[in-house]
Amino acid sequence: MIAFVRGEVAAVTLNSAVLEVGGVGLELMCNPNTLATLRVGRQAMLPTSMVVREDSLTVFGFLDDDEKQVFEIVQTASGVGPRVAQAIVAVMSPDDVRRAITTEDVKALTRVPGIGQKGAQRIILELKDRIGPPVGTHHVATAGHAGAPWRDQVHQGLVGLGWSSKESEKAVDAVAPEAEDMPDVGALLRAALRTLSKA
Repeated sequence: MIAFVRGEVAAVTLNSAVLEVGGVGLELMCNPNTLATLRVGRQAMLPTSMVVREDSLTVFGFLDDDEKQVFEIVQTASGVGPRVAQAIVAVMSPDDVRRAITTEDVKALTRVPGIGQKGAQRIILELKDRIGPPVGTHHVATAGHAGAPWRDQVHQGLVGLGWSSKESEKAVDAVAPEAEDMPDVGALLRAALRTLSKA
């Protein structure tokens, strides 16, 4: 099991990052919040979770161990695979996930693309006694520079989570006024997802 990866960031794509480790480029699937913190040519260390399937071996990278832990726990619920688990930690902070499950907040969970009402109820039922209470940690992913780059990151994040390019563009436009006060890509992504869930 690969617990974490440390190395120079060689590339950042729409939904993954490549870290050079000992002369080997290792691709990590990451959500937009994590990708927003990475810069090509800089060193990075990301906690990781490896998902092994018959036809693939995928490594997921995270902002911190808390996010990784929630990603792994939610996959123990029936019907939740790595793609949905990654969408959960992209849309909600680890404590938001714990809070939604322990307070049985179905509405909060259905904001995640790929989770309907029945799926949310099943996650709550199966994980309520295992997820634990909110621990009070939070992380902020900043864009690093103001202006247009946040638009691309949020748009790419929405497309990566399954929304169409047109829907994503509308959501980005809807949250644009908030960007001046909040240059936080993770928060802007969540705001854009809230806009889409209301549509």
